[in-house]
Amino acid sequence: MSLDVSVRQRLGAFQLDIAFRAEGGLTALFGRSGSGKTSLVNLVSGLTRPDEGRIAMGDRVLADTKTGLFVPAHRRRIGYVFQDARLFPHLTVRQNLVFGRWFAPRAERSADFDGVVDLLGLSSLLARRPQRLSGGEKQRVAIGRALLANPRLLLMDEPLAALDEARKAEIIPYIERLGDEAGVPILYVSHSVSEVRRLASHLVVLANGRVVANGPAAGVMDRLDLFPLAADQEPGRELDAEVVSHDPSYGLTTVALAGARFHLPTVAAPIGSPLRLRIRARDVMIATRAPEGISALNVARGRIVSVRPDGPSGMDLLLDCAGDEILARITRRSFDELGLHPGTKVYAVVKAVAFRPAGERPPAD
Repeated sequence: MSLDVSVRQRLGAFQLDIAFRAEGGLTALFGRSGSGKTSLVNLVSGLTRPDEGRIAMGDRVLADTKTGLFVPAHRRRIGYVFQDARLFPHLTVRQNLVFGRWFAPRAERSADFDGVVDLLGLSSLLARRPQRLSGGEKQRVAIGRALLANPRLLLMDEPLAALDEARKAEIIPYIERLGDEAGVPILYVSHSVSEVRRLASHLVVLANGRVVANGPAAGVMDRLDLFPLAADQEPGRELDAEVVSHDPSYGLTTVALAGARFHLPTVAAPIGSPLRLRIRARDVMIATRAPEGISALNVARGRIVSVRPDGPSGMDLLLDCAGDEILARITRRSFDELGLHPGTKVYAVVKAVAFRPAGERPPAD
């Protein structure tokens, strides 16, 4: 089901002027705080009215200022998942889930309870009350409750923002399954680069109340000019890895990535555990030949996907290293002397001490 949005709304001194079309799957609304994400979600959900414009899901028009049409929120059949789960504390997980069905007309209650429970891994939790659940478990229940309301669209407004990294890692695989198996289009609000890269099939990037990029997520994420909008942290990339081995004699852990094995300071995680790493762009060196006789332990073969100037003397390079994306920041002089350009095959060289867990802020230099 497509979502068509073309709206304008003034909120004090802030002007929202947004138009985009998304086709099914998981569409991420992405941008810094204050870019207009939540204001747009409120318009789509029917919590606020646009000053001007039109919103439609498939062939069903939800708002059209030209004709005066405005479908109220309770009739839009949109499921809403907030940052906090907002479960009923006096009800069990099963009762919270069943409550969602009351929001769907009896003739349209097609969502399968057992199927939703299986999809979200809730079978062992059904008898518990919310106070006995972790943050990630509460969010899974909230998603299940929304699905059992048989929504035509699922809105997820920064559903992982209140969770720590461990709980985020717990719930993300379930959201991935939603996109593949639930059959409900999802509008997902986030300002996290890693969440969007992993989850989104379509990406709408907002800044100052405007759409600055719109299209398939893979293509939009290659736009290096959007990194200043992505987050407040220093430019870099996050990598999904798996712990392969530990070497106590050297204090190192070896992890496997898509196309390489990297060594980093010991991580307290069992062998086989998933691990998400962050590499700052300035911690990556570039070589055009396989390096020899260097102290850096980590070398990955890759290809330059795109480039962007960084001020008068720097260049940012986005690399594809066998499916892993690495961002490198080098001087313009090095870029020219090495004869680099999009498509050049290179080696990314990273010191072991440069790695840090994703979400951890780098130390001040």
